[in-house]
Amino acid sequence: MDAAVPNEGQEPLGDRPIAASAAFEGSAEIAEARDLARDFLTSVQVEHGLPVSKRAMGMAQLVVSELVTNARKYAPGPCLLDLEIIDGAVRISVWDSSTAQPSVQAADPERVGQHGLEIVTAVSETVSVHREPVGKRITATLVLADDPGEAAAGRQAM
Repeated sequence: MDAAVPNEGQEPLGDRPIAASAAFEGSAEIAEARDLARDFLTSVQVEHGLPVSKRAMGMAQLVVSELVTNARKYAPGPCLLDLEIIDGAVRISVWDSSTAQPSVQAADPERVGQHGLEIVTAVSETVSVHREPVGKRITATLVLADDPGEAAAGRQAM
């Protein structure tokens, strides 16, 4: 893993985004990606005083794990993970070199595997896929704090 130190060498704290990035090349590094998400959100709480619910902490690690796993499994070369706090949410973005556009498959309780994007879509506020000049970027957002009535933040059931 090649990690960028969060916010190192940037403008004063009030003027800069709260962000972290890392590159991952091996499947063993998927756990490191989850650790980066956990450590990043812990610093968001401790250093920046932003509320992060237990649910958001767990869901962010799950989304990072699923997106990085898919990138490592289906695309050659490294993948890039970016985490950024925007308007009370964490934006999780994973770039990989594959141009193949992922899709959520129809529910099939007998299917083994290939549920990653299904899971990411179910737990995230928003999910988008964008083609890049090389490869693609999948971005998911998760609200950091549950509402005061203890209702879980995120996509609401229809």
